[in-house]
Amino acid sequence: MTTRATNNTDTARPQHIGITAPISMAPPRESDIELTRKLEVCLRGFDLFESEDEMNHRYEVLSSLNELVEKWVQNVSLQKKMPPENANQMYGKIFTFGSFRLGVHTKGADIDTLLVAPRHIDRSDFFTSFCERLSELETCEYVRPVEDAYVPVIKTKIDGIELDILFARLALKNIPKDQDLRNVELLRNLEHKCVRSLNGCRVTDDILNLVPNHESFRLALRAIKFWAKRMGIYSNALGYLGGVSWAMLVARTCQLYPNAAASTVVHKFFLVFSQWLWPKPVILRHPNEDAGNLGFPVWDPRITLADRYHLMPIITPSYPQQNSTFNVTLSTRTIMTHEFKSALAICDSIAAGKAEWKYLFEPTNFFCRYRHFIALIITSQPEWIGLVESKIRLLGELFGRSSHMIIYFFKVQHLERHKCIKLAHVNPNSYSRYVTVNDSGDSETNNVETNNSETDNTEQNEKTDTLEEKMWFIGLQFERSEVVNIDLTEDIRNFIDTVRQTAIQSHKYKEEMRIDLKHVRRKELNSYLPNEVIRKTTKSVKVLFAI
Repeated sequence: MTTRATNNTDTARPQHIGITAPISMAPPRESDIELTRKLEVCLRGFDLFESEDEMNHRYEVLSSLNELVEKWVQNVSLQKKMPPENANQMYGKIFTFGSFRLGVHTKGADIDTLLVAPRHIDRSDFFTSFCERLSELETCEYVRPVEDAYVPVIKTKIDGIELDILFARLALKNIPKDQDLRNVELLRNLEHKCVRSLNGCRVTDDILNLVPNHESFRLALRAIKFWAKRMGIYSNALGYLGGVSWAMLVARTCQLYPNAAASTVVHKFFLVFSQWLWPKPVILRHPNEDAGNLGFPVWDPRITLADRYHLMPIITPSYPQQNSTFNVTLSTRTIMTHEFKSALAICDSIAAGKAEWKYLFEPTNFFCRYRHFIALIITSQPEWIGLVESKIRLLGELFGRSSHMIIYFFKVQHLERHKCIKLAHVNPNSYSRYVTVNDSGDSETNNVETNNSETDNTEQNEKTDTLEEKMWFIGLQFERSEVVNIDLTEDIRNFIDTVRQTAIQSHKYKEEMRIDLKHVRRKELNSYLPNEVIRKTTKSVKVLFAI
């Protein structure tokens, strides 16, 4: 089983790592070390770090899960008529990847895991008998298989720890306890689902191997991920960046400044990527040419037409190399670039002794930025919500300027008429409200947060049901020279039809599912949101998009 990541590469290596030479090999100064200490104190103040006991508990859960996997593989082997003397020597193995494997997970975070099994164990076994084994555990709170996902997964919670478990069947007779997944030959003759499942572990391990200083990398990545979440730009599904993309950007910064302390890495991160000439790709190492004969598609804009339209490519280091940010739109890239520049100014002040780290992590107030919003309102079935969330970034594109991406995804024509919309900013946070629906289908909003009791005085002879609704908001910024008078009816209808058709095709659609989009002005937000959300403001007011 995967064990704790060690710091055996914490000392900077003499040779450079990456596709270019470093910008600076300078060691940290005393002031850099002190700023790093203050950065860690600041992050600990936000309660982001687990205690040693909590960490040990995670390893105990993983160890027990690994034992369960070994027994399960042996049991399935017996069921498949393998001689007992051979079946008892069969093994599977649990690997970890993502934030936990990188050593940057936060309190209460789930663990991304991969179950690797020998060739006679197939995916149907994983989603049947292994699910049953998990359910039989006294410490297991739930088991939720998601078999039809792009990367199939079992979601479970064991002894208070949430885990996402992927599955990969290797073309091996058995899985040795010291199995290494970095050998590209392991991908030969594997199905695409297994390759995608393996990719998480392979990418995570390659990132660690391509970073010259693990200690600086980990603290800097913790800071950058926390900053991104506070700025509302941490969401791959909504067109921002996900965890692996942020990790690769920090890793590239570490390659450019291999001896830097974590505080310097954070500062240089914003310097480098506020000036990056997108769509120039961020690449941690040159592609592995030896793997070309395996036949899996890789990111290459010279060959693949769709790759040429990627706006902010960040390329995974493991074969088959992919762009982890294909969801990014012109609007989300503009938003992130603006945040990079704002953060750089704050880091400049911190380095000059004029500001403290806490100012870098002050959250933005999304609803103070815009006067016009599109509210996306849906019923709260989990599968429906996830499907709609995956399409919201495309709605932002419909309202933005990236018509070439819209045409690529939806073949929608004549979207250029909305050039008066300068920016469509998707808020990654969702909000809940409750509505009462009677037999006649009429609905009335009851905001639980404000506890409006006026409806209690009204006699109701009809049977009523209370439904929870989820809402997302897209802030709209218009060109100053334009008169705000546009018709988005066709765009909204296209979006709703696209989501509904996708739900039908994936067998997730139900008649009671509802989706609605409304134009909402800032002064009308109190009908949708609790007052504390609307009134929340940051201490430092940010002027949006003077770029």
